Amino acid sequence: MKLFINLSKKLFMNFSMKLFPMGKKIFAKNERASRVSALLLLMVFGAVQPVLAGGKDDPTLGMLMIDQLEQRKGDDDNTQIMDGQAWLGKDLQKLWLKFDVERSSGDTEEMELQALYSKAIAPLWDLQVGVRQDFQPTPSRTWAVIGLQGLAPYFFEVDAAFFVDASNRSAFRIQAEYEMLLTQRLILTPEFEFNLYGQNDRELGTGSGLSDFEAGLRLRYEVRREFAPYIGVNWGKRFGNSADFARDEGEDTDEVQWVVGVRAWF
Repeated sequence: MKLFINLSKKLFMNFSMKLFPMGKKIFAKNERASRVSALLLLMVFGAVQPVLAGGKDDPTLGMLMIDQLEQRKGDDDNTQIMDGQAWLGKDLQKLWLKFDVERSSGDTEEMELQALYSKAIAPLWDLQVGVRQDFQPTPSRTWAVIGLQGLAPYFFEVDAAFFVDASNRSAFRIQAEYEMLLTQRLILTPEFEFNLYGQNDRELGTGSGLSDFEAGLRLRYEVRREFAPYIGVNWGKRFGNSADFARDEGEDTDEVQWVVGVRAWF
């Protein structure tokens, strides 16, 4: 490094003296100034080079994230959850898949898949449009989707979406979570989800207005950044007509479940 600085200094001095006739006298009287000038030259080249190297780079990348692969234990039953997302694309435009599967007593009770086109509209925020298919419960529903996903102030990760189907049924969902770093590997994550519907849908047990709310608290340990087992607790509650429909079917309107699972990405 010292040799490189000395060579750069000499090159800078020679170049300067050719451009400015007085340069020889100045550098001869002020050796310290020449060293500072050489360092400034290195700083300029160091600052410019990365910009030139990465200015046109926008590779196609992809990722698969399993946010929740977990077992939930409640008072009455055990539930298995798989929730995640995958994306493929460039920096500003991507294709997204979001999936959510819930099984209980060997049966698939909920299965949802979203296919979305995503475009960055602001720093840390994406506009997403596409389609959502609910395979379970039956009857299945197909929805058009428009939503926002990004990082809100104070580092809250937010995913909000509006849904409408061919029968003019409408729904709105907002999810948020926050990661609290207790150590570099131990992370506590509170999260919540609201679901609202525009109309009653007795066949699926959803009522108009605020239908249900879910909150969770998970503590994970990152064995590697790509793999982290966790434990936690999850609480869910139904409201309004959704709660009435649940009571009619003999189901609970709120439930607390203990959670154990893993989080992974590839």
